[in-house]
Formats: sequence, C-alpha cells, structure tokens
Amino acid sequence: MALDCRIGQGAVVSTKEGPVEHEDRWILNLRGMRVTRISVDFRLVLVLDSDWEVTLEAPIILSHGTARTSPSELLKPESQDVAAALALFGANVLSAVAFKSGSLRLVFDTGHLLTCSSDLSFEAWQVTGTTGWRFVALPGGELAIWSG
Repeated sequence: MALDCRIGQGAVVSTKEGPVEHEDRWILNLRGMRVTRISVDFRLVLVLDSDWEVTLEAPIILSHGTARTSPSELLKPESQDVAAALALFGANVLSAVAFKSGSLRLVFDTGHLLTCSSDLSFEAWQVTGTTGWRFVALPGGELAIWSG
C-alpha cells in the first residue's frame, strides 16, 4: 500500500519504496521530487533532490503546454544544445515513466513534458536512484533494470 504525504507548495511525494512494474512500462517513484541541479557536457543531467539522477544522451523532445500553443523543442545533448532545459530547474516531477520499449517520459509541475526515445547505437538515457535502482535504455530499444 502506498501512502502519499504533502510537502512544500502542494507537492506530493509517495512513500512507496520502489518503482512499479506494469506490462509495458515502469512507473518511477519520482513524484514530488524537485530538479535541484542541471549539468551539461555531452549529456544533459537532471539531479533531483532525493538523490535520483536523470541522465540523457540522445536527442530529447521538450514541450510546454499544448502542441497548438507551444511547439516542442528538440534538445541535443551531444552538441550542448539544451538551453531550453534550464526551465526545468526547480520544477517538481509529476510523473516519470520508463517504457519497456526504451523511451522515457517525465512530466513536470511547470507544464513541461520531456521525452527521450531509445537509440539504435547507444544508451539513450538512464535514471539512477537510491537503494541501487537503475533504469537504462539499451541500444535498439530495450530497457535494463537493476535494483538494490
């Protein structure tokens, strides 16, 4: 049984221990976690306040609001073309889903939606967290999972 508790400014953090597996996806237990640091080299790294880290190496689609009012932007970590991601600093995660097909989807309380698909040649993204959890999009569209 999962319990939720409210923290600063209405964010909700689930007290359930680990991610939840479904037939085609994993629901990652990141709800209510805030982006506390963003770093860029050949990757875009979002550090969350509970020692979780989202590392993105493949092109990322970042959108805000509806497609009609605000078109999405393509971010390219390998060329450091990720300035639009700075809008995520301080944002709270509302939803985090790792699809077994190798895609990752994050939704933030700012209205931003971040999507990263798998890549044929390399690991497109990874999410690492407390107690040894690690999700990695393997080349070709598979998902590898480790738990502590």
